[in-house]
Amino acid sequence: MPVIRLPDGSSRSFEQPVTVADVALNIGAGLAKAALAGKVTYTGQAPKLVDTSHLIAEDIDLAIITDKNEEGLEVIRHSTAHLLAYAVKELFPDAQVTIGPVIDNGFYYDFSYKRPFTPDDLTAIEKKMAELAKKDEKVERKVLPRDEAVAYFKSIGEHYKAEIIASIPSNEDVSLYSEGNFTDLCRGPHVPNTGKLKAFKLMKLAGAYWRGDSNNEMLQRVYGTAWRNKDELESYLHMLEEAEKRDHRKLGKQLDFYHMQEDAPGMVFWHPRGWVIWQEVEQYMRAKFKEYDYQEVRTPTVLDKTLWEKSGHWQNYRDNMFVTQSESRDYAVKPMNCPGHIQIFNNSLHSYRDLPLRLAEFGSCHRNEPSGSLHGLMRVRGFTQDDAHIFCMESQVEAEVANFIKMLYEVYKDFGFSDVIVKLSTRPEKRVGTEEAWDMAETALANAIKANGLAFEYQPGEGAFYGPKIEFTLKDSLGRMWQCGTIQLDPNLPERLGAEYVAEDNTRQRPIMLHRAIVGSMERFLGILIENFAGAMPVWLSPVQAMVLNISDNQADYVRQVVETLKKNGIRCDFDLRNEKITYKIREHSLQKLPYLIVVGDKEMQNGHVAVRTRKGEDLGVMTVDAFIAHIQQDIQNRV
Repeated sequence: MPVIRLPDGSSRSFEQPVTVADVALNIGAGLAKAALAGKVTYTGQAPKLVDTSHLIAEDIDLAIITDKNEEGLEVIRHSTAHLLAYAVKELFPDAQVTIGPVIDNGFYYDFSYKRPFTPDDLTAIEKKMAELAKKDEKVERKVLPRDEAVAYFKSIGEHYKAEIIASIPSNEDVSLYSEGNFTDLCRGPHVPNTGKLKAFKLMKLAGAYWRGDSNNEMLQRVYGTAWRNKDELESYLHMLEEAEKRDHRKLGKQLDFYHMQEDAPGMVFWHPRGWVIWQEVEQYMRAKFKEYDYQEVRTPTVLDKTLWEKSGHWQNYRDNMFVTQSESRDYAVKPMNCPGHIQIFNNSLHSYRDLPLRLAEFGSCHRNEPSGSLHGLMRVRGFTQDDAHIFCMESQVEAEVANFIKMLYEVYKDFGFSDVIVKLSTRPEKRVGTEEAWDMAETALANAIKANGLAFEYQPGEGAFYGPKIEFTLKDSLGRMWQCGTIQLDPNLPERLGAEYVAEDNTRQRPIMLHRAIVGSMERFLGILIENFAGAMPVWLSPVQAMVLNISDNQADYVRQVVETLKKNGIRCDFDLRNEKITYKIREHSLQKLPYLIVVGDKEMQNGHVAVRTRKGEDLGVMTVDAFIAHIQQDIQNRV
């Protein structure tokens, strides 16, 4: 007689084995109708998701999964991927299905077919998916021995599926899911019937090599998105439209911020206006360095191979490094700044009284990223970090992490980000250092987060090869996530590169090294800012804060006087004296997303005034030049 323990602490007893669906119905008809899956926890085992048809014959903990749960949304997306494959087989019987996983915001499925799919095919497939979903067909699971499953898929001509199953150990069973005339290999779980799939859209076509190997056949990948309901789907599609408008690559060209070209793939050519934004961010961060007692340094860009071997980068990061030679010596262009900072630390003898020592650098780094992964400012080969390393004693770690977190939240607030997600990434499979050192490092970071009262989640296996890290992810104005800040605890690199300090008992000890960054890559952070503000940069970051426009030639000299006065008061401004209609000039500079447009006619010139408009078209009226200066300086000071 199984006893089912529910999340609210209550229990349900049954006289015989029951399915997840039975338990849901026992709780209530509404829950039974909404159930998509179950999360079961058997004694001594980790929780796992199962189908609503899963049979329970012993005491367990059970949570009914609906579309209100994140796991429910994943089940919906996984099931919609299978619905896509079902529709393709209905329309193109000769197509072979391969794999179809869930990804962020949706799913994809790879197919082998004799000709390329077209946009019209995509429309037809989506229509067929909707028809199949409306049929509300039951999704059924069955388990077969591996060899029997291989034989089945060979018999229906699905050779890719047969190859996948053949790679599974022969003593294992495999699960298959069927809906209507379609059967697919999958671990599950899936929705109980296709009618649960109500909000989806196919997005695009792409190519993908079978099993990611360029020596294999090129398959056709169909991407889609799936959501709980139509409102969520429409909201997501609207967000994509907005994201397209905000694409930093388009805005970078339109607003004359920067450009990139094939002569330097993954490298940025910053134009004067874009470089103003860069300098504002850099000088802001430099002031924060001083406020929090960091000392700024500069280290070489090219270092001998032997140093990278000692640090472990050559063995663990060689494929991502640019290398060069000179006079029979091998060098590498630095992909990160940490080994150079240890050289500065090692150049003099430090006492425990000197710690913590905080060294900061706007370090120019280069990484040999695959050309196919490059993406505007977001993924580059040459980048600059607001990098810093803190050398401290183990007893100082929590205080230093807390101090860093305080600084980080202040910075993000000033740049307009208030929603920050915190994650702790733990040891990866490929790593250096002892297990004891990793235990200490992970525990120290977790304790520091808890001491600051922050909610966080673990990311197992996602740490750097030299130590665990805390990652800080920003949510922008469209709800998109951007991982920017990080602090990494590293007891290994100081050991490898011989860093030490004189302890209070006069012994030589290894310092703990904290790697930390707040904006991370400056290039990427500026790309995030451009998209977050849709190019309409806050006044304090705007390359041109005010543009002064004349109505006729009569005001030309007065316009120059106004601009000179504004510049003397620290306002970045320019003028437009072209012989064009004022409405034309206003429209043109509004498209450049400048915060303020200053219009001057005869009346304003005679009274020593200016007429002020915002980029949103708001008319602030006529005011003195001094009044406008006070107004815009307040905006700059408050980082509006």
